[in-house]
Formats: sequence, structure tokens, C-alpha cells
Amino acid sequence: MIELLVFDVDGCLTDGGITYGNSDSEEFKTFNVKDGFGIVSWHKLGRKSAIITGRSSRVVERRAKELGITYLYQDVKDKKAVLESILEKEGLGFDNVAAIGDDLNDLALLRAVEFSFAPADALPHIQNEVDVVLTRTGGKGAVREMIDCVVEKEKLSEAFVNLWL
Repeated sequence: MIELLVFDVDGCLTDGGITYGNSDSEEFKTFNVKDGFGIVSWHKLGRKSAIITGRSSRVVERRAKELGITYLYQDVKDKKAVLESILEKEGLGFDNVAAIGDDLNDLALLRAVEFSFAPADALPHIQNEVDVVLTRTGGKGAVREMIDCVVEKEKLSEAFVNLWL
């Protein structure tokens, strides 16, 4: 049973673009509201989520807090090791995890989990390694498509819809 969803940020929760403002601390990212709605709904099912990303950004911290992301790890070099520590805390195994990634720094983590995903614009090498290549691109609904696939696989579709009735 999938209990934990793991998200990369740049290229998955966003389109990978980074916009800088006038000050050194000003950074902008665009997130997809449908992705966020899917994550909030996942949590309403009693499940958990994690962001494990190679960069560090206050914008990501803000988004994670807004969505109620259970775990946020930024500036990570070894994503699989961080996931192992989360699994130990939660008493879960890799077989309880679905994850999305788009680049080489996601590969070890994607290979380890039960159900792996890549956005349509992920590197071809990543696309060749995952269980599902999504039809949507990063930041354009790929995470929501991933969540919908997991919900269907776990036979939670009716419960997922009924959350909002």
C-alpha cells in the first residue's frame, strides 16, 4: 500500500524555471494549483508526503507549509538516503512509496521505490527507468496526474472524490 508520496521540485512541482528578482533573496517559482489540490486531497485520505529537493528556496518552504507537506528536505545531495531516514521514522518500507523525479539526481530514489513517475519532459534516461511516464510536464499538472494514478492503483478513487462532496 502506498502511504507516502515523494516529490522533486524543479521540473516536477514546477516547470524547472527559476526567476530572480532585484535582491539576492528574491526568487520566484510557479506552482500548479491542481497539483496542490491533489496533494491536499492525498493528505485528507490520511496519507503523507515529502519534498526532497537538491536546491534550497524559501518559496518551496512556503509552498510546502501551505500544502501541509509532511516532510521537507532541501539542499539534498543523496535523496535516497534522506528517504531512508523518513521511512525509518514512519516505520515504512520503499514498497510504501511512490515518487516523481525528472533528472539524474532523482535516479537512485526512483529505482528504490514501489511506484516511480517522470513528467513528460523528464530526461530520456529517467523516462526509461520509471514505471510511468506522465503525459503532463513538470509544473503543468504532472504531480496531479501522478496522484490520480496512485489513487486509482490503490483503489481509492471513490474515497478521493467523496472527500469534496
